[in-house]
Amino acid sequence: MKKAIGWIVLILIIFYIGTNPGPAAEIAQGIGDGFAEVFRNIGVFLRELSD
Repeated sequence: MKKAIGWIVLILIIFYIGTNPGPAAEIAQGIGDGFAEVFRNIGVFLRELSD
């Protein structure tokens, strides 16, 4: 059952990207920016620890 739900979600995501590429790109960019911010903050934290 979990596998079937996973495939359905994947198909829906691909369908969404295919029918709405602009908003899908904005969502992906937002997620990427969030990850970049997290890693940037980890770098600041580690740099502050070494001072």
